Amino acid sequence: MALLDRTARPARTAPTTRTTTTAGTEPPAPRRVSPNTVLAAALLAFFVISLDGSVVNVALPAISSSLRGSMADLQWIVDGYTLMFAAFMLSAGTLSDRIGASRAYAVGLASFTVASMACGLAPELGTLIVARMVQGGAAALMVPASLALIRQNYDDPAKRARAIAIWTAAGAVAVAVGPVVGGMLTSGLSWRAVFYLNLPVGVIGLGLLSRIPRSTRRQAPVDLPGQTSVVVSLAALTYAVIEGGRGGWGTASVLGTLLLAAVSMAFFVITQARRKQPMVPLSLFKSRTVLVCLAAGFTINAVFYGAIFLLGMYFQQVRGASPVSTGAMFIPMCALIAVINMAGVKLAARKGARVPMTLGQLVMVAGSLLMLTVTPSTPILIPVLLLVPIGLGGGLAVPSLTAALLENIDAERAGTAAAVLNTGRQVGSCLAVAAFGALIADRATFMNGMTTSFVICTVMLLATAVTTGLLLPRMVNRSAK
Repeated sequence: MALLDRTARPARTAPTTRTTTTAGTEPPAPRRVSPNTVLAAALLAFFVISLDGSVVNVALPAISSSLRGSMADLQWIVDGYTLMFAAFMLSAGTLSDRIGASRAYAVGLASFTVASMACGLAPELGTLIVARMVQGGAAALMVPASLALIRQNYDDPAKRARAIAIWTAAGAVAVAVGPVVGGMLTSGLSWRAVFYLNLPVGVIGLGLLSRIPRSTRRQAPVDLPGQTSVVVSLAALTYAVIEGGRGGWGTASVLGTLLLAAVSMAFFVITQARRKQPMVPLSLFKSRTVLVCLAAGFTINAVFYGAIFLLGMYFQQVRGASPVSTGAMFIPMCALIAVINMAGVKLAARKGARVPMTLGQLVMVAGSLLMLTVTPSTPILIPVLLLVPIGLGGGLAVPSLTAALLENIDAERAGTAAAVLNTGRQVGSCLAVAAFGALIADRATFMNGMTTSFVICTVMLLATAVTTGLLLPRMVNRSAK
């Protein structure tokens, strides 16, 4: 009440002042918060979300040793986060509109912070995996909410574009420093510190949010049947891939979950076809450009995050490197991503999206092929340098991929298309960790599994690179809807 009185009640004046406040005078409007405060809050959200996608990989061997986890358990620690992030991304934007971006951001950040504490305090692997899943769901809610806050508080298009560019760069920086930070914290303190790192960020973010006016709510239908079927389908598919590698593909549990995944996905398609306002309009997939971008996004993420997972385990389990040394080995690859992103944008502006997308995937092919030469006795600098073309190729292709997709979609469907693309990319990361982890689960055949994994990466990249070069238009045609 004291705050209300201070803002709504006329200030006291000296007796000599003649001016008075009439009964019909409206109270002064509250001062609008600086857009930079909004940007700072949005940056924090996207930074920790991106950081948690890569920071945990380096800590996996330490977690396994501390909590006595199997390779399947380690896969779930990574995939539990990615799975829920991918599954809830489709409806997160709608929920953000429905409850208001500021409320959605607050719920997401608070949930993410509490889940991070639960991860750090986890006494056993089951608790850690469940907490990671909560983190992923909260992260999915924060991404569209943080972008919506930027959109609502930057009226000038040029300043808004600059703010979004800074927001995107924060994610790239987080991915780059994630392995390094994870290695330093694990070696210097404990693997639990990797999760405690999120706590002060969450508190600061919520503090900034308290200064931001509440966003307005909009009528937006939430597709519960569709959302549920997506979660069930992706979870069942991930479980089948992980358990198939551990216990065999012919077991009843694996076959049953594969069937569940197929039935759930079929149910999703049917519900989307019948709804007047579907979560994912099926007409979206009639566009050749959309299909090419989705396939390329899936593959690029699968190879990039699959390589981080594989090499993180290789450096520590095969070469005996410490967590901090392992983190440092990812610096050459990750440090150049932000720079090459800008080069990709400039190249796309001159040549169209097809050139940087195709070229980027072919550069990743080169890195993936050369990884096939790595052995337990290969000088450690060689795989470190071979990671560079994988990072450079992905950094070159992804900005053009996103731009090509959005340029080919009507403005009112851009948010949905972006959500579908991000979901597809996260599913690629999730399934890569599940499949590659199954291949390297046996320490006696670790190198054979890693070689097979990079053969798969090479084949996938060649397929999508050729598809991109042949099917993507030279310059995306905005009239193709």
